[in-house]
Amino acid sequence: MTLRLHNNLTRRVEPFAPLDPACPTMYVCGPTVYNYVHIGNARGPVAFGVLAALLRRRYGNLRYARNITDVDDKINAAAQELGVPIATITDRFAAAYRADMAGLGVAPPDLEPAATAHIPQIIAMIERLIASGHAYAAEGHALFAVETFKDYGKLSRRDPEEMLAGARVEVAPYKRNPGDFVLWKPSTADLPGWDSPWGRGRPGWHIECSAMISAHFGETIDIHAGGVDLQFPHHENEIAQSECAHGGKAFARFWLHNGMLNLGGAKMAKSVGNIQRVHDLLQQHPPEALRLALLSAHYRQPLDWSDALIEQSVRTLDRLYGTLRDLAEVPAEAAIPQVVEDALDDDLNTPQALAEVARIAGEARKASSDEDKRRLKSELLGAGLALGLLQQDPADWFARGASSNDDARIQALIDERAIAKKNRDFARSDAIRDQLASEGILLEDTPQGVRWKRA
Repeated sequence: MTLRLHNNLTRRVEPFAPLDPACPTMYVCGPTVYNYVHIGNARGPVAFGVLAALLRRRYGNLRYARNITDVDDKINAAAQELGVPIATITDRFAAAYRADMAGLGVAPPDLEPAATAHIPQIIAMIERLIASGHAYAAEGHALFAVETFKDYGKLSRRDPEEMLAGARVEVAPYKRNPGDFVLWKPSTADLPGWDSPWGRGRPGWHIECSAMISAHFGETIDIHAGGVDLQFPHHENEIAQSECAHGGKAFARFWLHNGMLNLGGAKMAKSVGNIQRVHDLLQQHPPEALRLALLSAHYRQPLDWSDALIEQSVRTLDRLYGTLRDLAEVPAEAAIPQVVEDALDDDLNTPQALAEVARIAGEARKASSDEDKRRLKSELLGAGLALGLLQQDPADWFARGASSNDDARIQALIDERAIAKKNRDFARSDAIRDQLASEGILLEDTPQGVRWKRA
């Protein structure tokens, strides 16, 4: 079956073929690193990580980027509250984010561009927009002129007036149009800033992703993905500024958006206060169960998050790992079944793929011949591999703690501790050491670096 993806730009499920058959390109909007992320923020990385693995199997290669937003007003506020440089905040929580994703079994992207490392590219893109009449400078700001892009709103399917009415838009005297959005804004002496043609300042949020994509992928990418909450204004504005900066060339061919997590009947969000942090959940529940829970609904649909969902995922994995434990003496190597590949080819239909996992496990429990046992165990391991599940030893699963995912989480925490020590954030360094000690993890400083072992 050909890979088919729901393209939010066209509102249709379409066959996917990359511009370069040897190497598709994909960009997923990453975190703003000022605090720990909540479990809703992990849904995209988990789902699109499954897609990334599928693309690598299908095409043999992939260039996959997930960015880090490391300059932002929330970051500035956190740094000012603690009286530290923004890098102290961003280094800490970028490391924490990597640790959280590793704990959930999310493989790192090929590229992890950070906004502050692309200031020259951001300035250059703004200069091109101003030179072509799509942006203007005013009172130390640079702003995109929305009315110059006739297709503005094509992703969210709303006209500019409706979008303006439904959005929290700053109406400032220096704007020609209330809907014009900021590309560059001035920084006071107490805020981070960079020299630019418009004075010392910092970039707006939307231009960062456009400039980073252009720097690493060129004018057009195959897939741009992120949460559905980013569709407007973030992704809409990315399209406008990127296509105007590149003479009207298409910015992204496929737009994929994951649905939101709901908790207690409302969308999970820091602003609402109904969040569950990945950092905490990983210590309270088996990480693989959290991953399974995130994959249990189709990525485009909302997902109701609850303790019951996590408990159900644990019970499901108990049955699956129990099947593998019963087949421990059967030699087998993972082989992804075609029915699982077909399910993922159908717009990343993970619920259908999981149904196939359950079916294969059921047949494996009933198998009597050695040949059937080998085949079904291979299929069960392969089906799990396609979803990032069932890759640890059953004994480790039932022991709850020695998985490879947990090893990656521990190493990421050790890396975060090293960054904290480098930044003289000894309180954080000590807190990580104490956390690991409470988990029975002993650290040893050596000339070659920090080593760890379980007590």
